[in-house]
Amino acid sequence: MTETIGMTDPLPPKSANAALLHPAVMPDYEPPAHYISTAPFDPNSIEMVSAERERFYMASQWRMIWLRLRHHRLAVAAGVVLALMYLAILVVEFLAPYGLTSRHVDHIYVPPQSLHLFHEGEFVGPFVYDLDYHLDMRMLKRVYTEKTDTPRRIRFFCHGDPYRFWGVVPADLHLICAPKDAAGKQTPMFLLGSDRLGRDVLSRILYGMRISLTIGLIGVSVSFVLGMLIGGLAGYYGGWIDEVVQRLIEMLRSIPHLPLWLALAAILPVTWSPLLVYFGITIILGLIDWTGLARAVRSKLLSLREEDFCVAAQLMGASPRRIIFRHLMPSFMSHLIASATLAIPGMILGETALSFLGLGIRAPITSWGVLLNEAQSINVVVLYPWLMLPIVPVVIVVLAFNFFGDGLRDAADPYR
Repeated sequence: MTETIGMTDPLPPKSANAALLHPAVMPDYEPPAHYISTAPFDPNSIEMVSAERERFYMASQWRMIWLRLRHHRLAVAAGVVLALMYLAILVVEFLAPYGLTSRHVDHIYVPPQSLHLFHEGEFVGPFVYDLDYHLDMRMLKRVYTEKTDTPRRIRFFCHGDPYRFWGVVPADLHLICAPKDAAGKQTPMFLLGSDRLGRDVLSRILYGMRISLTIGLIGVSVSFVLGMLIGGLAGYYGGWIDEVVQRLIEMLRSIPHLPLWLALAAILPVTWSPLLVYFGITIILGLIDWTGLARAVRSKLLSLREEDFCVAAQLMGASPRRIIFRHLMPSFMSHLIASATLAIPGMILGETALSFLGLGIRAPITSWGVLLNEAQSINVVVLYPWLMLPIVPVVIVVLAFNFFGDGLRDAADPYR
């Protein structure tokens, strides 16, 4: 039963909001008109996105990795450095001022020469001064001084020491060459100094770059294959196979790497050629460093083998090999590549350490570790510190691989 006001008007409803809007309370209130769009209805209309976002949504997995990676400036810079260094190893003979075995017996232990542009206030171009030396009988060393009255301009794209490009094509063209005097005789130029046999340190560092950088790639390739194969079997089948693999990995990882490297390198026959020793060291590094990648593959397969697409492949009769390498591996291959990139510096450091201790690559093959082997004596380090310069490219390459690997790993992470 509704109560009344003034015997005629009904009371507002019990709701507070409705009571405020009742004509008896607010006689001038008018409800707002509903908005009605007069534009024709288009059932195919969608929300517009920018062209950049559309490229990202439609990109493939590798395209998305690249789009993320290019925003990681440190990783991109490291990748550029690595790309330049790996391109340089293809034309080392052209870049090096001298040949690998070129000797200058009259200029042993020459310190790094200064590169000049101006002589007596006049621009001459890149040049070095002639050298003169005298014997310091107190320190028992040669002391070299520059003859500042004889500037010698450095030659570019010139003919110098003959070489065989990649051991096949004979040539003698170099990017830079030592200057010549008025009589056409070549004068010494050692921008990073010379060693005990009068060999140019810069040229030997460039030649050593080819061995040190390629041994990392080949070693990681060996460990990559072993890690995918052994880790894939352990992660897919599980059970006793997984137990055996995990115990083997734990046993290998419990042994310090350096003594294990030394033990395996020591069993290489001394009668082997330098090339066989190179491949032997590479295989040794790959056989030891596969454990981390195998564990990464195992953990990924354990989580993916129960997914719907894997079960569907099993129900359709696909073989385990096809399921592992056709369906499971591609789903996290980008993560494996990033992990392998981070493993390359360890390979390079392993070869450098073995060669430094005299158990790795031996002459006449030249690597950064072989060059550092000549700087073992503290007397050599004190008197001729430039012989430690091969450590600089080792540090640069290791840091570049770590920065690039970190950026690649972040770009390949689907949860970032």
